[in-house]
Amino acid sequence: MERLQHRITECRRCPRLVAWREEVARDKRAAFRNEEYWGRPVPSFGDPRARVLVVGLAPAAHGANRTGRMFTGDRSGDWLCRALHRAGFANQPTSDNRNDGLRLTDLFVTAAVRCAPPANKPTPAERNACAPWLDAELDLLDRVRVFVALGSFAWSQTLRILGARGHVIPVPRPRFGHGEEVALDRGLMLVGSYHPSQQNTFTGKLTEEMFDTVWARARQLAGANA
Repeated sequence: MERLQHRITECRRCPRLVAWREEVARDKRAAFRNEEYWGRPVPSFGDPRARVLVVGLAPAAHGANRTGRMFTGDRSGDWLCRALHRAGFANQPTSDNRNDGLRLTDLFVTAAVRCAPPANKPTPAERNACAPWLDAELDLLDRVRVFVALGSFAWSQTLRILGARGHVIPVPRPRFGHGEEVALDRGLMLVGSYHPSQQNTFTGKLTEEMFDTVWARARQLAGANA
């Protein structure tokens, strides 16, 4: 897994994403002008023996693209880390930088796209170019039984990759929704959650109670599928 993550951080497959992530890292946000930005594809992290896999959309320009760790250094990461800590998946409720001591148990965090995209919107070609990285991770994460997709983009990409790996995807294809569950073959489960973006958390579309319910359910399903 360590070798795979190193390969991911060296990827330059998508010219638009390479140019954007490096421009953001060079120009910086005023609040972080004294920090050195990561400015590369962001590796996944967590417990390599996890039964729960979290799939996000992509690194935030001034979050993971700055800190070098998924869901670290922005408000989405704050929300996720607090929820994972409450659910017993994380050893601490904060996620400030990649050396802050955060450890995950029975859970691994990845994303559909590994580079920060302009306006948080990867193109279909960029999504497809990044898919082999998640596919390669699944070869190594052989204990995963529960996928938690944060947002519709991650939901669709997870189903797409699992289908390409030979899993039977229900027809019609399941639609994304918060709390939606899909039972797949080979004992796998897919659970949907609204992404903890400010667009969702500031408006009340996603509350902490709603988010906690997803992680409690993921833990329950992982135990049931052990």
